[in-house]
Amino acid sequence: MPEQKKLGLLAQAGVEPYQEKPNEEYMNDAQLAHFKLILEAWRNDLRQEVDRTKTHMQDEAANFPDPVDRAAQEEEFSLELRTRDRERKLIKKIEKTLQLIENDDFGYCDSCGIEIGIRRLEARPTADQCVDCKTLSEIKEKQAGRG
Repeated sequence: MPEQKKLGLLAQAGVEPYQEKPNEEYMNDAQLAHFKLILEAWRNDLRQEVDRTKTHMQDEAANFPDPVDRAAQEEEFSLELRTRDRERKLIKKIEKTLQLIENDDFGYCDSCGIEIGIRRLEARPTADQCVDCKTLSEIKEKQAGRG
């Protein structure tokens, strides 16, 4: 399964990039279904990874007599738990995004209200800002961090 991690979200979901039709309405039913499929596949993959970690940690738990071995195992478990924590937060964000799809409020920038764009959403389906607003918020964040 490690090779699946290298695949993009579209490949993981088993879909091709969305091909827009001339004069097609933005975020129509076909587009929403496309993104719902991507998000659900991503969420399922993350959930499987959480389950694998749990099983791995239970199987690998050992009481090593050597303190170095024990410390190495604890460090490995700590890194895995940190990764899983980030993934749990991502699952929550995916579920929030799926709810936006259900509410017909997906694909528009939270800051300025314009269309985020199909390609950007395929690259980052949980995006809630257009490129310009995201860039601006990152600049403000950097400036606030310095000052």
